[in-house]
Amino acid sequence: MIETVFSKPGKFWRGNLHTHSTCSDGKWTPEAVCRLYKDAGYDFVAITDHFKARYGWPITDTLPFRSEGFTTLVGAELHTDGMDFGNGWHIVALGLPFDFAQTPLEETGPELARRALDAGAFVIAAHPHWYAMTENDFLSLGDIHAVEIFNAGVGHDSDTAESTYMLDLMLARGKRLSACATDDAHFNLNARDRIKGWVRVKSTDLSPEALLTALKAGDYYSSTGPSLYDVQVIPGEKLYVRCSPASQIYALGRPIEFTSVSEHSITEVEFSLKDWRSDYVRVLVRDEYQHKAWSNPIWFR
Repeated sequence: MIETVFSKPGKFWRGNLHTHSTCSDGKWTPEAVCRLYKDAGYDFVAITDHFKARYGWPITDTLPFRSEGFTTLVGAELHTDGMDFGNGWHIVALGLPFDFAQTPLEETGPELARRALDAGAFVIAAHPHWYAMTENDFLSLGDIHAVEIFNAGVGHDSDTAESTYMLDLMLARGKRLSACATDDAHFNLNARDRIKGWVRVKSTDLSPEALLTALKAGDYYSSTGPSLYDVQVIPGEKLYVRCSPASQIYALGRPIEFTSVSEHSITEVEFSLKDWRSDYVRVLVRDEYQHKAWSNPIWFR
């Protein structure tokens, strides 16, 4: 049996990895953003303001808003020009130092991602569907950690909330990525960009250091509603999933390899992996409200 995040020691902590404040183009102050997520039962939040000259190159200081039972990750959404279709790069980096250097005009997206990785950050390709990120764009970023599989902020305006296509393409290329769901909240008048997508990170404690270590290891799952309670894998034999009540549970592999079960309020299922061809499997759970939960890929070798 392969060790999964569900068999590791520790506790699942709920958090949002991507949001904005008045330090860039968000409508709420950092203090108000942190208070919202704390009051909503989150264990941590990352305010990732746009790291641009127009906002004064902010690495937003959320340290004053940490308290017992609630913490923050320090980071930013990094930008530069030069993607395939002429769009600018959006790279979320968590765990950045406050003295992270400004982005030179000539710095490319891959160079910017590399600099964030070298600074010790957890690095995410943000909302690739929304800004038409190509396969070549993503491959050029090198060994970043994750792709944003769900982004509530862009989804309600442009119907591009999900970026499953990019995850599947990169996994098929052998990239060992994890996938996160986020709000990307800017706190405009409507409330459709907050408390919509989150991660549950498994670690032995709630310190920022422990959370970042777990994120880099892929020790988390993502959700817009359902909960995953257990996922067990015996390669070549079976996959077991236990979750909150769902209408569909999927086992997904390389492009066009999948199997699923559809029932009313199903809470556990066992799939045969005897004829499974992929080097990995990932789990998708969908409930009756069309909310989803995604496991990270579980690699067999």
